[in-house]
Amino acid sequence: MAELTVIKSPWFDDFPALNTQVYEKRLRYLDTAATAQTPNAVIDRMTRFYQNDYASVHRGIHYLSAKATEDMEHVRTQVSDFLGAEAPRNIMFTKGTTEAINLVANSYLRPLLFPGDEIIVTEMEHHSNLVPWQLLSEFCGATIKVWQLNKNNELDLNDIKGLISRRTRLISVTHLSNVLGTLNAIKEIVSYAHKRNIPVLVDGAQAVMHQKVNVADLGCDFYVFSAHKLYGPTGTGILYAKSRHLERMVPWEGGGAMIDQVTLPMGTSYGQAPWRFEAGTPNIAGILGLGAAIEYIESAGLDKIAAYENQIMEYLVDSLSQVNGIEIYGNDDNRIGVVAFNMKGHHSFDVGAFLDRYGIAIRTGHHCAMPLIKKLGQSSVCRASIGMYTQSSDIDALVQGLNRINQLLR
Repeated sequence: MAELTVIKSPWFDDFPALNTQVYEKRLRYLDTAATAQTPNAVIDRMTRFYQNDYASVHRGIHYLSAKATEDMEHVRTQVSDFLGAEAPRNIMFTKGTTEAINLVANSYLRPLLFPGDEIIVTEMEHHSNLVPWQLLSEFCGATIKVWQLNKNNELDLNDIKGLISRRTRLISVTHLSNVLGTLNAIKEIVSYAHKRNIPVLVDGAQAVMHQKVNVADLGCDFYVFSAHKLYGPTGTGILYAKSRHLERMVPWEGGGAMIDQVTLPMGTSYGQAPWRFEAGTPNIAGILGLGAAIEYIESAGLDKIAAYENQIMEYLVDSLSQVNGIEIYGNDDNRIGVVAFNMKGHHSFDVGAFLDRYGIAIRTGHHCAMPLIKKLGQSSVCRASIGMYTQSSDIDALVQGLNRINQLLR
């Protein structure tokens, strides 16, 4: 028997949940694309806030409130720097990627949309980058146009040329597919769209944890992501918007913190961006956790993380390809973070349930990407996804589990 390659993550010990025992076996976590595990640095920062600094932000004159506000606004600056944004005012805190997209749909595009106008989406989008546009189109009488994938299940820039018209009001596209791991040519897409005065929203939920993102370089009008994909907490997300769009965007949610003056019966005026898009008490602990996550990965070095993940991804694909009856989806020359696959003769749910009994966590189903799964000719697929903590031993366990399935579930 050939000796197995050993690839160990230098960051593995920073993630306490990875030591969890599942059915008396050590957890093998291969579901990072759904939610990345959280390092001690993030857990400690959120705990410190609750134990020592807990207070509500904005308008408080006492020490704890002022400190919480200052710390939260510092994270806004961190995110701005992390994305290469023009300024902190271009960063809005949301509950996640989904809310950020809905915010753009309702605050930016809805006032500009008329019956017969068009929104272009792609066939590989997550539902969070499809359904908000469908809801908006139903309300405004607009049309959804679909940028379909080519025979290699990739986006060809030539194919969008026939979709764009004088009525196109927005292109919304994922940076990195959550099913195929395909990295899209965002800079080229944005450049082509901008020559025709069409704004572009980029769903970066799957991209920010795997590579450095610079919105100024990409040129996109909007960029969104969730903290929990970036080794941070759930319930926290980011919307970046270009300065020229901010003043045109109208408030979507109303309440405290987003107002200037409230008068009756009407006549209320609203605060400046970004605060006018952040009604109510924010998820302060989650935002601070996001700041700690950014500090953590920047300390580790995104270039080092990417190099390590490339090594792990190559090992994962090579190992899976040796399993009998496996079908892997996507392009091996353009794949980051995730591998979607099925096993001949076995439903993905059965595969996932079997692996779970061996402590191996993968994701099965349609992955909130039903149109893409249908394009692949499937109703459900398995997905293994990696992070900075994934090790070769996790992949070895996965392959051993798949081989057991072939042996036992005939």
